[in-house]
Amino acid sequence: MSRVANRSVRLPQGVTAQIGADVVTVKGAKGTLSLPITPGVKVEQQEKSLAVKFANAVARIHAGSTRAHLANMVLGVSKGYEKKLELVGVGFRAAVQGKALNLTLGFSHAVAFPIPEGITIETPSQTEILVKGTDRQQVGQVAANIRRIRPPEPYKGKGVRYTDERIVLKEGKKK
Repeated sequence: MSRVANRSVRLPQGVTAQIGADVVTVKGAKGTLSLPITPGVKVEQQEKSLAVKFANAVARIHAGSTRAHLANMVLGVSKGYEKKLELVGVGFRAAVQGKALNLTLGFSHAVAFPIPEGITIETPSQTEILVKGTDRQQVGQVAANIRRIRPPEPYKGKGVRYTDERIVLKEGKKK
């Protein structure tokens, strides 16, 4: 049995939480995030921390997830989240132009990826992409959507990959 819900979420300096009837809103230096609360789960503020309580066995299932989401929200509005992608391949380039990320990935045309609200994309070099934001789920999903455009292929490893990702290359055809 998980004991995640028993731990409280500490609120760092500059982060405030506002608890409503069915939603919790967390505000910080980087922005504001809100989380709808499942019926039966209750969030209480105790000085500089948030505690998750549950009323019955059914609500107990959601209490650990609620606590984990709250912890991710607090970290997101105070420090933010970041995913780093790299392009591997001859002629593969990325550039941010306005509200779109233009990718040249060996297709017959350039791919324009629209940047969603709440996400910042930077390209420190032509082969690096930094996805930043306050919402952990949204940052990870946008990075996965960019990677999905051209995932790394198993023979040469060309494509879009996470910086810390390790690609196991297959051996080529033997004569």
